[in-house]
Amino acid sequence: MKHVKLDRIDLRILRELQKDGRMTNVDLAKHVGISAPPCLRRVRALEEAGFIRGYHADVAADKLGFGITVFTMVSLTNHAESDLLNFAKLCDSWPQVRECYMMTGDADFIIKIVAEDWEAFQKFLTHQLAGAPNVAHYKSAPAMQRTKYDPGVPIDDKNGAAPLKKE
Repeated sequence: MKHVKLDRIDLRILRELQKDGRMTNVDLAKHVGISAPPCLRRVRALEEAGFIRGYHADVAADKLGFGITVFTMVSLTNHAESDLLNFAKLCDSWPQVRECYMMTGDADFIIKIVAEDWEAFQKFLTHQLAGAPNVAHYKSAPAMQRTKYDPGVPIDDKNGAAPLKKE
């Protein structure tokens, strides 16, 4: 993988593509203040270096019949590395688990689950999660409403991270 030292233009490219991954290269070049050919070269270099991992559509879950989102904290009985990895792999196999994070603290994992309705969620919980090997216990918190969705990370032209807002 090619090493890329990010400059202000690279950071602007990342910020713009984070907002709109379908933006044409010509539009992207205009937004970041360079011509199209070097812009395309930079985008390809950022992809090759792993700064850009892919492009995805933001699909409306409710329009596809997924009416609920539940965050579930899972604690395992055993904490050997192989046990943790096995649970993570199991989460990968469940299509309704959309995100999975290994945690420190009270829970070993937190998973984001989408389901058509409460009955479908309960079925997943009792037939899949509760019966999974090494699961000691779990605690679920249903999301009432998503109030913010800002994918990616805050990017600033100067150093890569946007400054924290002062109140």
